[in-house]
Amino acid sequence: MALGKTWYEVEAAAQRFGIETSKLLFWVTEGLVRCEREGKEIKRVNIDDVRLLVNDANIESKSD
Repeated sequence: MALGKTWYEVEAAAQRFGIETSKLLFWVTEGLVRCEREGKEIKRVNIDDVRLLVNDANIESKSD
């Protein structure tokens, strides 16, 4: 059981982590971030998936 909010609207998730919405949607299309859809439209993303990718990106940029 999740202790906090797990699913965020796309724009809110992008804003929370300071990333472009287009990057987040790319991760969804690549299957890296789970999403909830209404019809064909992506409505919400799993914030835990986003957090993992942002952390990985930060680690990679620090090692360069």
